[in-house]
Amino acid sequence: MIDMYDIFNDFLKDKKRLCIIQAENPDGDSLGSAIALDYLLPDKEISLYCPIDIPKYLHYFTDWARVTSEFDYKADGYIIVDTAAEVLLSKLLEDTAIRNRLFSAPVLVIDHHETPDDLQFPHESIIEIRPSCTEVIYRIAKDLGVPIEKEAAEAIFQGILSDTLGLTSASVTAETFEIAADLTRCGAVISSLEERRREFMKKSPRILDYKADLIKRVEYSLDGELATVHIPWEDITEYSNEYNPNVLILEEMRLVEGVKAAVAIKTYPDGKVTGKIRCDSSAPIADKIAGYFGGGGHPYAAGFRTYDTSYDEVVKDLVRIIPELLAQ
Repeated sequence: MIDMYDIFNDFLKDKKRLCIIQAENPDGDSLGSAIALDYLLPDKEISLYCPIDIPKYLHYFTDWARVTSEFDYKADGYIIVDTAAEVLLSKLLEDTAIRNRLFSAPVLVIDHHETPDDLQFPHESIIEIRPSCTEVIYRIAKDLGVPIEKEAAEAIFQGILSDTLGLTSASVTAETFEIAADLTRCGAVISSLEERRREFMKKSPRILDYKADLIKRVEYSLDGELATVHIPWEDITEYSNEYNPNVLILEEMRLVEGVKAAVAIKTYPDGKVTGKIRCDSSAPIADKIAGYFGGGGHPYAAGFRTYDTSYDEVVKDLVRIIPELLAQ
C-alpha cells in the first residue's frame, strides 16, 4: 500500500502547476476531493476544473466557486478525482485540444470505485475500494505525513458524508468512523457542516411543486421492485439551475415499500440518456445495472450514460436485466 501512495509523491515531483479534474457528474465526493487536494498542496499552483457548472445543491461547500470550466492547458500535470471511467469524462474528451493534452501530459487518477479503469490516455492510478474518494485522499495524506488543516479536513469530511449518506450507508466501516474522529480533531465540526448543507438543500415553493409532479410520474415495474421516473430535457433546462431533479426524487423512490431499484432517467435532445440508480440494502446491484449500460459506481448507488436510445427502451432493458441480476 505504501508503494501505491508513493505514486502520489512521485507524481508531484518537479510539478509546480496542477489542474484537478472532476467528471461531468460532479457530486459532494468529487468536489470535496478537489477542494481537499487544493488545501493539502499549498506549495502548488492549482486550478480546479469541471466541464459543467457545479450544481446549486453543492454550493454548501465553502470553496465551490473555485471550480472553473476553463481548462488549464499549461499545467505541469493533471489529477482526475472520483472516476476512472472514460464514459464519465466523455464531455471532456470530446474537446480535441483537451484530449490531446491528456494524452501528452502526466495524469494521475485517484478513485474509489469498483468500476474498471478504462481510460485510454496514459496515466498512473491510485484506486482503492473505499466508501469515498475523499477517504482515499485522507489516507494518502496521513501515510505521507501531509498536514491536514481545518479547511482540508472540512472538505474531506463533507465528501465522506456525501458518499455515505451521512455515515449511514452499507459501505461505512469502523475505519471510516475513526477517520471522522480524526477529522474532527483537525477542526471539522460535523454539526456545522450539516447545518450548512441543510441550508442549501432548502427548496423554493416552485421546486416543491415540481417534486410533487415528479412523484406523480414515478412508474413501477417487476411487481413494484423497480421504480423509474423520466426527467426530459424540458425539465432539465427549467429546474436544474435551482435543484437537481435526481436529488429531489431518488431517495423518495428508494424508500417506497417493495422497491429494490430506483432509477431516475434524463433524456437529452442529442439522443443522450443518463441514469442515476439507488438500490435497497436487500439488492446491492446498482453497479451491475450501471455496468450493463457502460457506467459504474457502488452496489447501492451508481450511474450510467448511453446514446441513441429512449426512456422506454432503457426501462425495457431494466425490466429484462434486473431479475437476472437479482437471481445472481
